[in-house]
Amino acid sequence: MNLSYLSIEELFLIFGILILASVFASKIASRLGVPALLLFLLIGILSGSQGVGGIDFESYGVSQYVADSALVIILFSGGLDSKWRQIRPIIKEGLLLSTLGVCITAVLVGSFAWLILGSFSSFNLGVNGISWTEGLLLGAIVSSTDAAAVFSILKSSNIRLKNNLQPLLELESGSNDPTAILLATSIIGVLAQGVFNPTVIIFSLLLQILIGSFFGYYGGLLMVWVINRIQLASDGLYPVCAFGLLLMIFSITAFARGNPFLAVYIIGIVFSNSNVLKKELIISFHDGLSWLMEITMFLTLGLLVFPSDLLSNISVGIAIALFLILIARPISVFLCLAPFSKYKQADKLFVSWVGLRGAVPIVLSIMPITQGFEYADQIFNLVFFLVIISVLIQGLSLTPMARFLKVID
Repeated sequence: MNLSYLSIEELFLIFGILILASVFASKIASRLGVPALLLFLLIGILSGSQGVGGIDFESYGVSQYVADSALVIILFSGGLDSKWRQIRPIIKEGLLLSTLGVCITAVLVGSFAWLILGSFSSFNLGVNGISWTEGLLLGAIVSSTDAAAVFSILKSSNIRLKNNLQPLLELESGSNDPTAILLATSIIGVLAQGVFNPTVIIFSLLLQILIGSFFGYYGGLLMVWVINRIQLASDGLYPVCAFGLLLMIFSITAFARGNPFLAVYIIGIVFSNSNVLKKELIISFHDGLSWLMEITMFLTLGLLVFPSDLLSNISVGIAIALFLILIARPISVFLCLAPFSKYKQADKLFVSWVGLRGAVPIVLSIMPITQGFEYADQIFNLVFFLVIISVLIQGLSLTPMARFLKVID
């Protein structure tokens, strides 16, 4: 079924069915205690050309636009959920995990992927070897945790964690996406130019962080100032005004060579922790919009996946996934939390286990394909496989692990 040959009525019918199926799937996911994103992906895969739906969709360019648009809304909504009074006591360790922790994970996973893919390719197991820089790109792509998955599981489990672990996990998962995006885009630039200069990469990262933080903070203040003074005739226009300002600041930050995804997250934090007219209405609007964009994004990404390609990468995918879950993530967490004596071994182990991968890795895995890189399809399939394994293993066992480690208050 080629979407380009369908009428508008047929397209609406298909998308309506898929969205409603995703809404009902989210209800099932909350009862089972699994991230809804897993079911969204499965619905997309089943609807694809190799599934029961038979929808033929292979446009990576369109998917990139959909994914980037969704990330803007999701990151802004994540910032809106961040309350300063909750994150202030754990701000230092949270930022360490979301910056240094991401970099450590990227290097460890990238190096392991470089070694393991080279080893597996020599045995003719259906995979190709990659360079260390390409392995580092794979590591950067899967280095961030998924905020939506972490939030949904912690809320649906109805448990309270000791030692401020819940706000720590929420801060990390909500703020480490910009770091992963920065790393991945910088490495893609290196691969495109064919020159690897660590000094240039570090300088570029710092510059993007500084510019993105500047526009995010003052853009958030601008949004608050405009909303409080614009005096619109209809309440429904306030969320629309905030949305327009968000898109404008995102674009200006990108034009200024800053990281726009970091900027929109900071805008959300500033807005959420300020006295703003119609704040609850605006937050509610963007929460619903975030869910819609998340469903749309995962359905679109699911349509791109061919199950036969996933199965061909199953051996190396399992190896990298287990390394990420059992070695790379714990090392990064223990190193980042080492300066903070208030966290016990059980606390660190639980934080290590709550490292679910989700939206951002799959979105970033499309970039190498749109750049025309060699082995980009293999990276995309491996990332997809890693996300599914992470959600299945860590997502389903999060609450039992919290009870086993005795971190429930």
